[in-house]
Amino acid sequence: MPLTTLFLDMNAYFASVEQQLRVDLRNKPVVVVPVLSDTSCCIAASYEAKRFGVKTGTGVGKARQLCPQLRIVKARPALYVRMHHRVIAAVETCLPVAGVCSIDEMYCRLIGRERQPDQAEQLARNVKEAIAQRVGPYLRCSVGVASNRFLAKVATNLEKPDGLVVLTPADRPGRLEALDLIDLPGIGRRMLRRLHKRSIRTVRELFDLSEDQLADIWKSVIGRQWWYWLRGEELYEPPTHRRSVGHSHVLAPEFRSHPGARAVLVRLLYKAAIRLRALGYWATRMHVAVSFLPKGRWSADTSLGMCQDTPTMLEALAELWRDNPGRGTPFAVGVTLYNLVAPPSAPLPLYPAELRRLQLCRTMDDLNNRFGRHVVYFGSMHNARRSAPMRISFTNIPDPNLPA
Repeated sequence: MPLTTLFLDMNAYFASVEQQLRVDLRNKPVVVVPVLSDTSCCIAASYEAKRFGVKTGTGVGKARQLCPQLRIVKARPALYVRMHHRVIAAVETCLPVAGVCSIDEMYCRLIGRERQPDQAEQLARNVKEAIAQRVGPYLRCSVGVASNRFLAKVATNLEKPDGLVVLTPADRPGRLEALDLIDLPGIGRRMLRRLHKRSIRTVRELFDLSEDQLADIWKSVIGRQWWYWLRGEELYEPPTHRRSVGHSHVLAPEFRSHPGARAVLVRLLYKAAIRLRALGYWATRMHVAVSFLPKGRWSADTSLGMCQDTPTMLEALAELWRDNPGRGTPFAVGVTLYNLVAPPSAPLPLYPAELRRLQLCRTMDDLNNRFGRHVVYFGSMHNARRSAPMRISFTNIPDPNLPA
């Protein structure tokens, strides 16, 4: 079974970028946070910080207790995106990047002699060296090579940080037994509980299950896919279709009022609409949600027809907001455009007024792209235009050139 995939996982990426760019942070325990507050949580931790028990999701106050000498840095998402593209460029001096999985993960396909173990290992070393030379030596990565993408990703977890693992058929499942079940991509806490109920607690026990048993545990065809993935088979991956575009945000104290929450929702909707147009999709429905303190939640959704323009979405938001029960203090808000339609399935607007709205939005996008963010914007987001700054999710890499 030939080696087909080289998978790359940047180690403690956000913290490593900060250490690369700031000499004073090198070899120090560092965490990256969304806001400089003890009530916030760590979104990345350097390996020096992890040695003290600080990890992603640890509260800042708790992290300070675990590591008094901790260095706390406010996140700079646009910078992490730019460095991400520099990493891709470095990797592509060695071999093409076939797919980007997240801001800190990507994979390459191997062909011909590259599939031989010694050649694959040398390519992996070349990739690591290229990143060190072209981006910086403090951006370390773990590289896994295997006969499918699933196992190549799993291999990156076997040696961290700065690891390199070539996983051959002879290594399965023995080499994988060093991992816990939750270390396998796709097994979260809910699936872990389901496996434990079946008395499955080790990778070996998972590997020894039959195809039918795995399908029964997963309650879907995904279980059968796992049977093949664990054995190194390369399965066909159909092209994916984006289902939604959205943003959510925990409100800053000055926006924890109903007018403030509505203003930030407008801002989030503005960002989502820009992304929607940049991606070339049309939305047919919109979902809005507000969480309250001390507890409680309100949500609603509505039809948008076949929509890509911001004014129509703002009108739909205003209509939904009239039904907001208004109980409690708003704490977090979110908006999602979903049931997306991609060209050529989406028809152009039929009515002149709809076409003018779309042309207006595209002109605004162009002006903001050319002259800077917020050169032109809708007045309803004026007071909140600096709120909800760029964030990086696990699977979405924002475009720093978009005016959002």
